[in-house]
Amino acid sequence: MSQDIKDFFEALPGRAEGKTAGVNSTYVFDIEGSGTWTVAVTDEGATVTEGDQGGSCTIVASSETFSKIVAGEQNATTAYMTGKLKIKGDMGAAMKLQKLF
Repeated sequence: MSQDIKDFFEALPGRAEGKTAGVNSTYVFDIEGSGTWTVAVTDEGATVTEGDQGGSCTIVASSETFSKIVAGEQNATTAYMTGKLKIKGDMGAAMKLQKLF
C-alpha cells in the first residue's frame, strides 16, 4: 500500500473543510495496488472509511495515476478520457469531486 495515498485519504476531511456545500454523495476509491476507501461527502464535510462501504460512484485508478492527479501533475478529466481513470455509477456525482481536489 502506498503511504502517500493512505496519507491523502487520512488528510482529506481536513482539506475538504469548507468546500463540500452542495455535494451530498458517497464515493468509493479503488486505488489499484494501494487499497480501497469510501468517502462520504455532505454539506458538513467529508468522512473517510477504509474499504468499500458502497457509494454513488466508484473511481478506479492505478496508484501511479491517482498520485499524479492528487499532486496536480495529471488532469482527472484527461485521465478519464484516456482510460487511466475509470468511473462506475453516477457521473454527475463524480464531476462534483473536482472541487475537493
